[in-house]
Amino acid sequence: MDTQKILTSQAIPGMVVAEDVYTKDLHLIIGKDTVLTDKIITRLEFYSITDITVYAKDSFIHIENEYIENTFFNEIKNSESFKLFNKAYHNAVNNIKESFNNLVRNNQDVNPDQLLLDVNKILYQCKTNIELFNMLHCMREYDDTTYIHSLNVALICNILGKWLHFSKEDLETITLCGLLHDVGKMLVPNDIISKPAKLTNEEFMVIKTHAVRGFNLLRDKNIDVRIKNTALMHHERCDGSGYPNGLVAHEIEPFAKLVAIADVYDAMTCARVYRGPLCPFEVIHLFETEGYRKYDTRYILTFLEGIVQTYINANVRLNNDMKGEIVMINKFALSKPVVKVGSDFIDLSRQRELYIAALI
Repeated sequence: MDTQKILTSQAIPGMVVAEDVYTKDLHLIIGKDTVLTDKIITRLEFYSITDITVYAKDSFIHIENEYIENTFFNEIKNSESFKLFNKAYHNAVNNIKESFNNLVRNNQDVNPDQLLLDVNKILYQCKTNIELFNMLHCMREYDDTTYIHSLNVALICNILGKWLHFSKEDLETITLCGLLHDVGKMLVPNDIISKPAKLTNEEFMVIKTHAVRGFNLLRDKNIDVRIKNTALMHHERCDGSGYPNGLVAHEIEPFAKLVAIADVYDAMTCARVYRGPLCPFEVIHLFETEGYRKYDTRYILTFLEGIVQTYINANVRLNNDMKGEIVMINKFALSKPVVKVGSDFIDLSRQRELYIAALI
C-alpha cells in the first residue's frame, strides 16, 4: 500500500499511520495502523513531532468530529469588546508583517519600541487575563500563520512574565522573545511550508532549520541576546528531546524555556480546519501528565496555576453532559477542579471518569 510523509500540521482525522511514531528518546507515542483523531494529532503536536508517515488517501477512514462548536466562544465573537480587540489585533499583525519583511528582505534593524507598542495596544483592550485568553481562542484564521502565531505567543509570554513577577525590562524582553521566536520561518520557502503533497526528507530538514536561520538573522541586530538565543533554542526541551542541538535543561536559555511553553499552548489551543480550539482544561491535563519532563518546572507550574485561577466561577460542561460552575481549584490536580452542579459539589480529582469537556 502506498505511503506518504506529511507534516503533522497537515494531518487530519481519518488518516491511518503507516509507521510507529516515537519520541527522540524512543518512547512509543502511537503505533502503526492507528487511525488519527483530533486528540491524537494534538498529542503529536505536544511532543513536537514534525512529521509522520501515513497511508495513501484511499485508505482514510471517516471519523466524526470530536469537537463541537462552543457557544461560549461564539458569544465572545459577537461582543463589542471583541470587535475592538479584533481591530487592534489585525493592525498589529499587519505591522508585524511589515517589520518581519523589512528585516528579511532589506536587512533592516528590528524596532523593539514599535513592536511593543503594537502588543500593548492589544493588551489595553483586555481588562483581565481571562479575557485575553478567551479573545485569543477566537482569533482563528488560516493565512499569515507565522505572524498570527508569533503575536499570540508574545501575548501569552507577557502574561506569564507578569505571573512570574518579571521586572519591566524583562517583561518587555520576554514579549519580544515571543514575537521573534519564529522569524526564521520567513527564510524557509513558502512552497515547502505550505506544500500539500508529499514532502521529501530534504524538505523536512529545511523546515527544521528555521531555528538556526532565525538566530543567524538576528545575530548582528542591536537587540537583547536573549531574544537571539530564544530564536535558536525555542524547540529545545529540558529532557534533551528537542532540536536543533538536543540541549538539556541547564544548557537552554531560560527565556527560550518560557517561550517553548507559550508556543506549544498556542499550537494546541489553535483551531484547525477540522476542529475548533481545544478546551483549556484538556490542554492543562496534557501538560500535567506529560509536560514536566520536557518543560521548566517553575515556569510550567506558574503557567498552569495562572490559567486555572482565571477560570474560577466559569460555567462548564462535563463529558457526561452535566453543566455546572467551577468553584474551587485542586492544587495537585489542576485540570480537575471542584464543580458545582445544581446543589451538588463534584470533585473531579476524585471521579477520574469525569472531566471538563467545554466552557459554556
